[in-house]
Amino acid sequence: MEHGDGIWSIPVPIPDNPLGHTLVYVVDTDRGPVLVDTGWDDPASYDALAHGLTAIGTSLADVHGVLVTHHHPDHHGLSGKVREASGAWIAMHPADAAVVRRARGARPGLWLDYLAAKLAAAGAPEEHLAPLRAVRAERRAADVPGLRPALPDREIVPGERVPLAGRAVRAVWTPGHTPGHVCLFEEDGRRLFSGDHLLPGISPHIGLYEDPDDATAGDPLGDYLDSLERVARLDPAEVLPAHEHAFTGAGARVRELLDHHTARLASLRALIAEAPRTPWQLAEAMQWNRPWEQIPFPSRNIAVAEAEAHLRRLVKLGHAEPVPGSDPVAYTAA
Repeated sequence: MEHGDGIWSIPVPIPDNPLGHTLVYVVDTDRGPVLVDTGWDDPASYDALAHGLTAIGTSLADVHGVLVTHHHPDHHGLSGKVREASGAWIAMHPADAAVVRRARGARPGLWLDYLAAKLAAAGAPEEHLAPLRAVRAERRAADVPGLRPALPDREIVPGERVPLAGRAVRAVWTPGHTPGHVCLFEEDGRRLFSGDHLLPGISPHIGLYEDPDDATAGDPLGDYLDSLERVARLDPAEVLPAHEHAFTGAGARVRELLDHHTARLASLRALIAEAPRTPWQLAEAMQWNRPWEQIPFPSRNIAVAEAEAHLRRLVKLGHAEPVPGSDPVAYTAA
């Protein structure tokens, strides 16, 4: 789709995912096209990106650079193949680049071991943990997607202009969805490339910043809410998100998302006021887009992480506290 002023979007499919596709933006610059994100590393996704570039009169070989809004595989997955085809540079915020380095340097089984341990600590039942342990025992951990992402060769520095020759676009650090998520803002105020930070119809996942070597309990939801306020102050005329569709009214959408999380925090506090709950039990009781029984295995992992992110926010606000001696840890209203 053409967005005017030398900007196009290409829908790149995400295999077996209800989101359907990632919108990869192509930005014409004085040194050639630069991509904002690249899509999932899959042959069909690669073909879609290549065909989309051809349709707008360019090619993978012409790509000058890649700006990655965040490290998730539906955004960063094809970056390495784009660089192989074109010699393009890849830029990413240092916090997400650190995640990429950890993923590349870790033994394949580390992430499965870590995930299983986190889920067990959150109160996941044995029937949920068994498939993870089976994959680990069968040494299929190396087949888990996203463990060999491309290393970026440039940093996106918050507040500074990104390398789009002939354009004035600044990086805006918007942690929450990931620790190094960035949006890209045209200095004339016309457009904001929002990645997953600001979407027109859904709330992006706010989970935990996973690092097996760091036991620090962060506050990703608090980071996200602060980032929303930062983006609202920019007041862009149009938002170009990585999913769904372009939209206007960024300030109104920010208020909707802030209200959504305020209501969710209140509902979670009410649940743990009724009875102490582990993060798993809280996720089971929360309102999702379908009944808990219909939520597939990977999405349950995401739901539990989101529940724990909200619990951490409640604890930080002084509205929740762990029950002494509970194992796995349950939380009650404070």
